[in-house]
Amino acid sequence: MILQSDFNKFLRDIRPTKAMRDDLKTGHKTLRDRLNADEDLKPILVSDFLQGSYRRYTGVRPKGDNRSDVDIIVVTKLDEDEHTPKEALALFEPFLDKHYKGKWRGQGRSFGIELSYVELDVVPTSAPAEQEYGILQSDSVTSDDDIVEARDWRLHRSWLALNNRSRFDAKLLLDQAAGEEEWRTQPLRIPDRDADEWDDTHPLEQIRWTRDKNSRCNGHFVNVVKCIKWWRLEHYAEPAHPKGFPLERLIGEHCPDGIESVAEGVVKTLEAIVSSYAVLALAKGKPILPDYGVPSHDVFHRITGEDFSAFYDQVKDGADLSRRALDSEDRTESGNLWREMFGSKFPGPPNNGSAKKGGFTPPTGPAAPGSGRFA
Repeated sequence: MILQSDFNKFLRDIRPTKAMRDDLKTGHKTLRDRLNADEDLKPILVSDFLQGSYRRYTGVRPKGDNRSDVDIIVVTKLDEDEHTPKEALALFEPFLDKHYKGKWRGQGRSFGIELSYVELDVVPTSAPAEQEYGILQSDSVTSDDDIVEARDWRLHRSWLALNNRSRFDAKLLLDQAAGEEEWRTQPLRIPDRDADEWDDTHPLEQIRWTRDKNSRCNGHFVNVVKCIKWWRLEHYAEPAHPKGFPLERLIGEHCPDGIESVAEGVVKTLEAIVSSYAVLALAKGKPILPDYGVPSHDVFHRITGEDFSAFYDQVKDGADLSRRALDSEDRTESGNLWREMFGSKFPGPPNNGSAKKGGFTPPTGPAAPGSGRFA
C-alpha cells in the first residue's frame, strides 16, 4: 500500500527539525556576514551561496551526536595564474583564526568548521568570467530558499528570493524571470590542495537538475531521496559509502519519471538499481556516474568495488522488503513492513488496520489488472 498519510508523517519526522534549521541559518548567516565585513577578504569576494542538500531539499536530520551541516561556496576574484590552490586557501586562514580559532580544519578542497550546534563547509573558488558576476550576485544564486520553498526558482537575474517579494516591481521581475531562458553558468573552479590544481565544480547545475527531476516526478523525487538516505542510516553503518551526493546521484539515475507516490518511487528506484548492476556487483565493480554539469567527473570515483558490492546486497534486501510493503493489501501488514523498512519513525499501523483495504478509500469494485491502484 502507498499509505500516503503515514509517509507524510514519516517525512516530517526525518527532516531537520525547526531548531536544527534555525541553527543552520544562524551558522551560515553569521559566517557569510563576517566574510563580507572582513577588510582583508572583502576586496577579493564576488559572491557566496549555499549548495548541497540544504538547497536541494534532500537532507535528513542527523542521527546520534552528529550535527546538521551546510555547505557554502565563496566565489572570489582570485586568478588561477597568480595563486596556487594552497596560496588561495591560505588567504582565508587569518579570517578563520579570528572568528573560529580551534574550531576549523583544512580539508582537501575546503575548510570545515565545527561549532557546538552546526558544521559548516566553506569552499572557495577562483575568479569566474566577469560577465557572470551579475548572475552570481543575484537572488537566484545567493538566496537561502530551497527548491521546494521556492518552487518557481529559476537561474535568472530577475528572480527574487521569497523575502524580497514585497518590492513594488516584484511581479514584473518574476514574470520576466519566468518568461526568459535561464542563465547557463559555467562550472566554478575550486582549489585542490593535495593535487595542487584547480578543479571544476558545478553546484548550481546540481540544484537545477534536482529541481527539474523533482518536477518530472510530480514533486516526489526529493522525498524518495530522503527516504532512501534514512533507510541506509537506520540499518547500515557499513559500508560508509555511497552516501551524500553520490547516493543522491545514483537515486537520480534510477528513479523513474512520472511516479505518483513516494512509496512507488522508493520501490522502483531500488529495483532498478538491483536490475542494473547485478553483473557489476558480482564482479566487485562499480558504476560510473558523471556529475551534473561536469561530465568528466565520476561522483563514484572514491567508492571501492567492494563497498559497492556490499551496498548492492543491501539494496536487494531493501527492494524486496519495500516491494512486499507496497504490494500488500492488508493495512496492518503493509504498515508493519514499511516500519520494518524505515524504522520506528515510520508510524505504526492502527489497531484496526487489517480491516482497511486499499490504503485510502475502500474500493468500489475489484482492481483491474494493470490499473495501478497500488502502484
